[in-house]
Amino acid sequence: MRPQILKYKHLITLLYVALFLVFTGCKSSKTVTGGDSNLKLSTKQLIKENSKKSPDFKTLQSKLKITYSEGDKKQSHTVSYRMEKDKVLWMSATFGVIRAKITPEAVAFYNKLDNTYFEGDFEYFSKMLGTDLDFEKVQNIILGEALFNLKDENYRLSLHEGNYLLQPKNQRELFEIFFHINPSLFKVTRQELSQIKERRQLLIDYLAHQEVDNQVLPEHVKVIAVEGTEEMIAELEFKSVSLNEDLRFPFKIPSGFKKIDL
Repeated sequence: MRPQILKYKHLITLLYVALFLVFTGCKSSKTVTGGDSNLKLSTKQLIKENSKKSPDFKTLQSKLKITYSEGDKKQSHTVSYRMEKDKVLWMSATFGVIRAKITPEAVAFYNKLDNTYFEGDFEYFSKMLGTDLDFEKVQNIILGEALFNLKDENYRLSLHEGNYLLQPKNQRELFEIFFHINPSLFKVTRQELSQIKERRQLLIDYLAHQEVDNQVLPEHVKVIAVEGTEEMIAELEFKSVSLNEDLRFPFKIPSGFKKIDL
């Protein structure tokens, strides 16, 4: 496997770790499709409607089924995840075999299967993505929010396959980014980052949304990472969510584990 693929997998690993930690499948939830489509909004109006849909809660916990595939290899796992909005994202596999914790200051995870751990900040992942990556951006991704604040740039608006398509009028030098927004829910349905020269693409598809406590959150997410002819896919399904409970986020790297350098 080429070095670029290995590096890109580390970026996807961070996104997977983050994606493990939030989203929803609550007992009281229901899949939502929205009402009638409104395809006549201006860019300013669309961004305003999208902003109104931003989720508002303190904590969340749930079970998450992850199906991961790369080439002919495919595996599924169910993990527990918790989050305190704007403060911490936490994930733990069965018996704490694999555990991760992300805060605004640090990214850390360990694996008891091979006695390794990683502890660092967002610098490495920022270099791989080609832009500053921080806790807020990761949280935006996993909550189905636009990676970048849509109010901070000027966007070109068009229609694509029944959705709104937003792209910066001045695309970034290192990558291009596109946001697809549902015309009835006004939620992001796809975030697309492309590095054409490197033949590298990251797609985050929000295939279904659901309503929990009057909030619209992702229900089924598909992450696709492409580099050259290599492709990695993760499907995420969310069950048994509870909101706004008092939660703990235990995390301690076991002694004797070997630190890995990404």
